[in-house]
Amino acid sequence: MKDHALMTPVLRACRAPLAALSSATWRGKARLTAKPEGVPADSPFPARLILWAGVLAIPIFCSTALRAAEQATQAIGPDQLLLRDYRPRSIFNVPATRVERARFPVIDVHSHAYAKTEADVDRWVAAMDAVGIAKSVIMTGATGKKFDDLLRLYRRHPERFEVWCGLDYAGFDQPGFGPNAIGELERCVRAGAVGVGELSDKGGGLCGNAGGMHLDDVRMDQILDKCGEFGLAVNIHVGEDRWMYEPMDATNDGLMNAYTWRIRQAPGILSHDEVIATLDRAVAKHPRTTFIACHFANCCFDLARLGRMLDAHPNLYADIGARFGETAPVPRAMAKFYHAYQDRLLYGTDMGAGAEMYRTTFRILETEDEHFYAMDLFNYHWPLHGFGLPDAVLKKVYGDNARRMLHPARRTAP
Repeated sequence: MKDHALMTPVLRACRAPLAALSSATWRGKARLTAKPEGVPADSPFPARLILWAGVLAIPIFCSTALRAAEQATQAIGPDQLLLRDYRPRSIFNVPATRVERARFPVIDVHSHAYAKTEADVDRWVAAMDAVGIAKSVIMTGATGKKFDDLLRLYRRHPERFEVWCGLDYAGFDQPGFGPNAIGELERCVRAGAVGVGELSDKGGGLCGNAGGMHLDDVRMDQILDKCGEFGLAVNIHVGEDRWMYEPMDATNDGLMNAYTWRIRQAPGILSHDEVIATLDRAVAKHPRTTFIACHFANCCFDLARLGRMLDAHPNLYADIGARFGETAPVPRAMAKFYHAYQDRLLYGTDMGAGAEMYRTTFRILETEDEHFYAMDLFNYHWPLHGFGLPDAVLKKVYGDNARRMLHPARRTAP
């Protein structure tokens, strides 16, 4: 006899045909002797044969359901389990901390326009209230009407959101590029933009990852200088993390996420080291402009590289957005890095606006929890661990650093 867990779904599957047959039997001849459409009224119709056919079909149906249930409960060997179906759960009996609210008020310096309606914005504010997010920076990357529309939407809660604009790259490949872009930047600032970002160059260039104009290009010089004059910090995304450049094979321990965000090597696409170098040179060329290298400058695999840039450039900061999954596997190294650069790191998410998302990031930063998973947020198969950062470091990363550097003194009015 099969166990109860296996038989229950089988019995449920067989219940419907049994009930239907019973109903047909007890409701009498009117149903059993009904003629199918197209059969003359005076033609004989073997109603009893239909009844017996149904009776004989039930064992076949139930047998099929039983085999399906057996297959569902059988163990799957590692040689048959697909990596995309692997969903581990920790069984370690170790502390598991739920952090309802951040220990200190938080400024999220890396978010986007996830809310599309006024009602969505209001729900986001409610989630922020629930978890302790004081303010979110909305990086639109937009100019023109798109920027204006988003600014209008988020001004519904001016104390909770600040809106950043993008840059207008129209004509970047034509002589005379620059003045029009600066003109649109000035217009956005007058409208209410308080920063620039998220700019992005994954190796092909700033304009849609194509065109070959990188952050250190001479064509960007006057624009970046103008950002400094206007007191606008510039958030820049360079490359992707190193897993996205590695072979997409069995040796890549970040394969499941790396494959989605992989960088295809092609003519005109800079390597990881090359695109990081464009950031290094641009920050050096524009010492009076504040830069934020988002996602730890995509140097999670080797934070010493980011550390050298932070040491060399006092006008460079890094946000930690959307890199919790990449850094939580190495908690001791991360705790040391946060301690060493506690004045230069900024809390960010870049992962939506859900309360549970925020709470997971707090758990990683605040607790010493070990070996847990958050596969609804991070598409990696490695376990996560908390950093257990001390209050002095948390307070700076959560908000103090952002309040100090997000809005440098404006040297020129737009």
